[in-house]
Amino acid sequence: MIEIALTFDDKFWAPAYATMRSVCLTAHHPGNIRFHLLTDGITPEHRAALETIASDYGATLNLVNLAASNVLGTRIVGFPAIRMQRFHPVIYARLFLGELLPSDVTKVLYLDSDTFVRSDIAVLYDTDLEGKAIAAALQPDRMHCIAGKDLRSRTAFSMAEPYFNSGVMLIDMAQYRGVDFSAVLKASLPQSEIEMFYYDQDIVNFCFKGRILELDYRWNLQNPEPAHEILNPHILHYSANPKPWFIWSRVAFKRTYRHLMTNEYFYQYRRERMIRLVRKLFRLG
Repeated sequence: MIEIALTFDDKFWAPAYATMRSVCLTAHHPGNIRFHLLTDGITPEHRAALETIASDYGATLNLVNLAASNVLGTRIVGFPAIRMQRFHPVIYARLFLGELLPSDVTKVLYLDSDTFVRSDIAVLYDTDLEGKAIAAALQPDRMHCIAGKDLRSRTAFSMAEPYFNSGVMLIDMAQYRGVDFSAVLKASLPQSEIEMFYYDQDIVNFCFKGRILELDYRWNLQNPEPAHEILNPHILHYSANPKPWFIWSRVAFKRTYRHLMTNEYFYQYRRERMIRLVRKLFRLG
């Protein structure tokens, strides 16, 4: 069984659907895949759309309602407050996979919901972790992520050490369950330094320093533009603000992504986003 986890809120249901569908379409045996969907609640209509992944491809879905736990409440009080509009506290749920996933899960592949898988995921899932806790790809703009403003405002990381993106992670759950992220941060850093952390990504890099295996960049090609299509990436990660569902975006495989999400869900999702925007503007007015 290939175990895959995604964390998202209801506003990201369609991209999550597209990510799962891409996994299934490119897998030799999609029936061997179990998706663990960690959400803070989704509407019945959106849930029904996600569940078609099981009926269409034979994959198994395990929906985990985060509202039934306190991981997005008191457990993250000491973590950096979410200030970037495009993020939601649900991004922290990946830090609690050890307790939220079934105990029989010994290895899991975590995927952000803005990813597009183009190769058989079994190849990545079968990667030898070589005793490491996590396998991940380097963050392209890691120098700025590590050091901050003028490359001098932060001290928790060294630019001489690798720094990884947390959007695609192959995780050894035995080692992952052995880390209390909150306790490690509190014991190691002042709260002022923690507040400057780049959310879950900094936390993973700090708590697993020296225990992360570097993946080939094609397993997490971040912020891909059309010119990157020639690289034949295994996983596209639309990690920056230009997303393939934005009208104005210029990203790799944009047209293919629309058909991946399916025209029905793609245009439904665009309508929902527009309605939310109008409602937001109306409230501001």
